[in-house]
Amino acid sequence: MKTASISILLCIALGVSLLYSCKHDLPTPNVNNPNLPSIPKDTNQGLSDTALCFERDVLPIFISNCAKSGCHDAITQQKGYVFTSYATITSKKFKAGNLNDTELWEKITEQDHKDRMPPPPNTPLTITQQDIIKDWILRGAPNTTNCPSNCDTSSFKYAADIRPLIQKYCVGCHNATTVSGGYNYENYSGLIVPIQQGRLLGAINHQPGYSAMPKGGMKLNNCEIKKIEKWIANGAQNN
Repeated sequence: MKTASISILLCIALGVSLLYSCKHDLPTPNVNNPNLPSIPKDTNQGLSDTALCFERDVLPIFISNCAKSGCHDAITQQKGYVFTSYATITSKKFKAGNLNDTELWEKITEQDHKDRMPPPPNTPLTITQQDIIKDWILRGAPNTTNCPSNCDTSSFKYAADIRPLIQKYCVGCHNATTVSGGYNYENYSGLIVPIQQGRLLGAINHQPGYSAMPKGGMKLNNCEIKKIEKWIANGAQNN
């Protein structure tokens, strides 16, 4: 009789434990876009986390590498795809949380170069850029905006601070293959040309008389612009 009672108590305890553990696996509604699937709970990253931010980290990759004239900008819309905003990026053959059912992921990781995006002779996305997009999709593709930048204007060296910004926002259009506007920003010698012409600051500050950059994308935040301004004011050194 005593053994039976112990067995019953163990069963009850196990049931309660399973009940509470299941609660942590319940999905959270995708408050960013109700038409997309629910976002699974992540023990390390909650919905309020901004370590990965769509507006700050993901959108610039698409703007610079995909939303170009002749490709997936609002005018060209090659094959019906537009990669200029959250709404357009997630509107076609896109399934949040599922890489295999998301065509843009299949295209940017395509092994056959003829079918890969961006198409040859454009440079493919870097492994880091692919990982950012992959992580974003797997998290449920949240439309996170107005995220903190963790930007420090006291640091403005070319290699550590300026080049990553140029790579993020500009190189997708201004490279040896595309050379938009006649500029190639893949290296220091190419970037220094519009600086000497006084055009880079006018473009990133969206000043009248200059082509606003990134073209079709959001203006760099104040801290990012300040870093570039300070770097240029200090001689735009290749440091």
